[in-house]
Amino acid sequence: MQAQEVLRQLRMPELDDVRQYVRGLPTNALMGMGAFAAITTYWLATRPKALKPPCDLGLQSAEVPGGEHARRSMLIDGDEHMMYYYSDALTMYEVFLRGLRVSNGGPCLGSRKPNQPYEWQSYREVADRSQHVGSALLHKGHAHTGDKFIGIFSQNRPEWTISELACYTYSLVAVPLYDTLGTEAISYILDRATISTVICDVPEKARMILDCNNGKVRMVKTIVLMEAFNDDLVTRGQEAGIEIISFKDFEGLGKVNHQKPVPPKPEDLALICFTSGTTGNPKGAMITHGNVISNTAAFIRVTEVHCMLTLHDIHVSYLPLAHMFERVVQGVILIHGGRIGYFQGDIRLLMDDLKTLQPTVFPVVPRLLNRMFDKIFGQANSPLKRWLLDFAFRRKEAELRNGVVRTDSMWDKLIFKKVQASLGGRVRLMITGAAPVAPVILTFLRAALGCQFYEGYGQTECTAGCSMSMPGDWTAGHVGPPLPCNHIKVVDVAEMNYLAANGEGEVCVKGPNVFKGYLKDPEKTEEAIDKDGWLHTGDIGKWLPNGTLKIIDRKKHIFKLAQGEYIAPEKIETIYNRSDAVAQIFVHGDSLQACLVGIIVPDPDFLPMWAKKKGIEGSFSELCSNKDIKNAILEDILRLGKEAGLKSFEQVRDIALHLEMFSVQNGLLTPTLKAKRAELRNHFREQIDAMYAKIKM
Repeated sequence: MQAQEVLRQLRMPELDDVRQYVRGLPTNALMGMGAFAAITTYWLATRPKALKPPCDLGLQSAEVPGGEHARRSMLIDGDEHMMYYYSDALTMYEVFLRGLRVSNGGPCLGSRKPNQPYEWQSYREVADRSQHVGSALLHKGHAHTGDKFIGIFSQNRPEWTISELACYTYSLVAVPLYDTLGTEAISYILDRATISTVICDVPEKARMILDCNNGKVRMVKTIVLMEAFNDDLVTRGQEAGIEIISFKDFEGLGKVNHQKPVPPKPEDLALICFTSGTTGNPKGAMITHGNVISNTAAFIRVTEVHCMLTLHDIHVSYLPLAHMFERVVQGVILIHGGRIGYFQGDIRLLMDDLKTLQPTVFPVVPRLLNRMFDKIFGQANSPLKRWLLDFAFRRKEAELRNGVVRTDSMWDKLIFKKVQASLGGRVRLMITGAAPVAPVILTFLRAALGCQFYEGYGQTECTAGCSMSMPGDWTAGHVGPPLPCNHIKVVDVAEMNYLAANGEGEVCVKGPNVFKGYLKDPEKTEEAIDKDGWLHTGDIGKWLPNGTLKIIDRKKHIFKLAQGEYIAPEKIETIYNRSDAVAQIFVHGDSLQACLVGIIVPDPDFLPMWAKKKGIEGSFSELCSNKDIKNAILEDILRLGKEAGLKSFEQVRDIALHLEMFSVQNGLLTPTLKAKRAELRNHFREQIDAMYAKIKM
């Protein structure tokens, strides 16, 4: 007691001094200290905990024994590929049955009319309608042992998924079609797959089928139309020997001729997914139920720790169902009894659909991410707003680096809430694929949107994905480790100086998600899959020290310059695209020329501001024809090329500016937004020749 009294007396003068000092402080200083204390207390109380990653992020893949230097995911034990996630869902038909069970017959497919809420069909309704459509197909003579290919030619909508499920219910095979293929390619597909029934959404697509049928394709016998059509179309169909029937009447036909389901096996074909390609006829990738199930299972395994989906999740469907990326995401939703809400069919109304639907799952492509990024920064139209936006981003980026993902920070409430609300306010899982996304854009949107945001890599031939970023690793510039359903290795591409011994080479994939080959095309199949079962992607990858894969080049699009140097134009285009002034670029060269030239479409949103900083004003078309602007853009991309380590012969010598964006509609991009290099070369032949003539002068 005496010791405590001595200590109290010793401390008292010090406490008195502190009290006296505090009382002497000005009021504003006291208020500042109070505010600081309140903010500190709030931060400590709301400080989030970092999500624990499912594996060591410094070692995300491991080498597989066998001498091929292949690597596997750390999320699987041993070297066996993951085949499925749920033992009661081994086919796409069983996926739906599981969803029907776990949802307890709850809402499944939703659609809306303009300015209206979403209307939902239950899992039970979808199951019944699918059996009616499938029974009608069997009544028309289709069978899993004979005429089994069914064309589906439609935008995303409930009837698409019902038609697809009808095929799965009776072991038939869905063959998606899309109008950007063009009449010639569609005619080729109808012939190659011997399709006798096509299910279409609108009369215009039925007319396209009839155009294909005139004198070229004679196997189409039935067109089922979702939308209303007139008698003229029926008459034209009759003249071509084709029955045109409404989707409603087709369902009715199946209802009165109901057949028991004929469930498929995992090894049975589920889809023939025709890839448009940049040259030649489309190739029909044969995808089995087991292919899709393994890819779906791998996605679930990666996300299960922190983002396991349930029957309460809602997916917005707007990415084309004709491609495998959207199909796998839908499989993940259906297997958990979740809901799929379809957009209205007009991409310009997507933001309105998002606000109405309030999805929790939102798959995206880089083109959409670029627009979101540009819009956010375009609204920061003053130095102060830009500074605040950048400051808030840096704070949230720091949290990301520490594994923290959230939407309730001070910066979310002050800065990013509006961005999150524009997507409906409930998104908790996003994934991007189909093409590379700039690291700065991906990192910014990960921070701004505050949800689990993954980047994947793959192609139709491995169902959809073969690698995907890991929860907790929110760094950009790579596509993650191999998925648990496959191994990945890189092999030498000696002519480009990429060697597997250095961890670089062509990306090859092996596993149950690798397709069975191209329909009726053994030669192309052998080019894609080697004798040991490895799919050769044509992409050049590099293993990073943490076991993730970085895509650095493309093998297919290489050419020699006159002096014998190999050029990979897509690598150069990726670097030049970092310029604020550049929206799109096409780099060209050939073996008769000693240098490269480029066609650039300037960014119409950024160019005026960019030009103004350089003292040049005018309309977009005036700026594109301004020599000083052209030279300034050329100077900027050459600077970026130099900073990225491009060799002198890899840099363009001259550029031409073009007003119109490359697009699917003008035939310069594939439906998956890849450049059609042959078409681009022909389209810009005059400008290319003029640039080379000028260089030689």
